[in-house]
Amino acid sequence: MKRLLDALAPGLLIALLLAVWEIGCRVWHVPIYFLAPPSAVAVSLLEDAPGLFKAAGYTLSSALIALVIASLLAQALALGVVLSRVLERAVQPLAVILQVTPVIAIAPLVSIWAGTDHPERAVVALAIVVAFFPIYSGALAGLKAVDPDLMRLFDLYGAGRLQRLVRLRIPSALPFLLQGHKVAAGLAIVGAVVSEFVAGSGKVQGLAWRIFDASFKLQTARMIAALVVLGAMGAVLYAVLDAVERAGLRWWRGR
Repeated sequence: MKRLLDALAPGLLIALLLAVWEIGCRVWHVPIYFLAPPSAVAVSLLEDAPGLFKAAGYTLSSALIALVIASLLAQALALGVVLSRVLERAVQPLAVILQVTPVIAIAPLVSIWAGTDHPERAVVALAIVVAFFPIYSGALAGLKAVDPDLMRLFDLYGAGRLQRLVRLRIPSALPFLLQGHKVAAGLAIVGAVVSEFVAGSGKVQGLAWRIFDASFKLQTARMIAALVVLGAMGAVLYAVLDAVERAGLRWWRGR
């Protein structure tokens, strides 16, 4: 019974919130341009389903491309930093600055560099910037989080730097890497959406553009429908990466 309640709890809470939302809109006669009730959002979801899924595919593909590139760059840099203290001192301040700089602040500049004819480049570039630091931070922390006893064992057997890296540091970093990718995946979607807003071009047909277009027409039902698709897309991506993490950790513990 307890397991059944645990499984149903999220759905029941969402249903309760939707019911309160619907009743509130009808009782207080809230104008539909101000806040559309869930029933109107559901109708908009059904009517705009093809366009919404197409826009979601555009946003998701940009985020995934950015996530892959950010992963490769972050892991390569983390390996270099672990092998060189000088490189670590040089890179760390720049990495922190990159992390604390709001993506919305550099988005216009990146859009100019990408060119008005290629706004999709700005979308991917900004998503890379946002997704980079969690992966880099996780990889670096994992590569340094080595069991001291294992390190002494490698010293005892006279292991070289490359052997320590391949056989000790990289396997030790796996849990941190998986967690970093889970965080970065959500941030990549955020970066893609923000850059789509800044691009402000019909050439970028992602979910942000549909929200932007609906806001000008005061169509709150379409706006919320796009937000629902965006939230569902992020939840599915997180669930996939969470499953990958659990499978990876089972393999890691077995090793």
